[in-house]
Amino acid sequence: MISQVRRHPLAAQTAELLLARIRAGEWPLGHRLPGETTLAAQLGVGRSTLREAIRELAGKGVLDSRQGAGVFVTALDATEDWDVVLRRATIASVIEARIAIEAEAAALAAHRRTPADLRAIRRALAAREAHGEPVAAHVDADMAFHRAVIIAAHNDVLTQLFDSFLPRLRLAMIDMLKIRPAPSELADHAAHERLADAIAARNPIAATEYSRSHLTFLNEAFT
Repeated sequence: MISQVRRHPLAAQTAELLLARIRAGEWPLGHRLPGETTLAAQLGVGRSTLREAIRELAGKGVLDSRQGAGVFVTALDATEDWDVVLRRATIASVIEARIAIEAEAAALAAHRRTPADLRAIRRALAAREAHGEPVAAHVDADMAFHRAVIIAAHNDVLTQLFDSFLPRLRLAMIDMLKIRPAPSELADHAAHERLADAIAARNPIAATEYSRSHLTFLNEAFT
């Protein structure tokens, strides 16, 4: 166990060195890395450490170890964990991404919504309208409305993308509303009503515009 703990930092350092050389263009996309013995000698590490480093980069999608063929470069950089990216992202970046997702989802919802979808949107809208509730409850009601719209688009990828934003977005919205309330809650709720009405009327152009304008206003108000 002790040897494994000691070896791990060296393997991580080896993975970083390999990644740096890949980023520098030493091994282009699709290129096969030198053999294990040669590469281990170049890096000054043992073969077991090299294998561990290769496994780490394979797990990040950078390398692909093919039985009997060797190790190949499959990406030129490591993809960061999504949660890490979102924790570091500014609220403006998150809202901009929401605009891209939700404007399209609103248009699709206007095309595809079912009577059940519309009832869910109306229920979420009514819940959002409640006044005098705690900030966190209001934010949760707002998120529930936007999620109902996205679900009405019947696109699982868009739903998953929105759900991945929720934790980061929820905390940021709660913090911001505690510091300074929304400029006009009445006007903000009216914007949500217009979006719901456009979806009910099966008007994708209006639904897209209402979704985009509302989120753009939100971005400008809080960033």
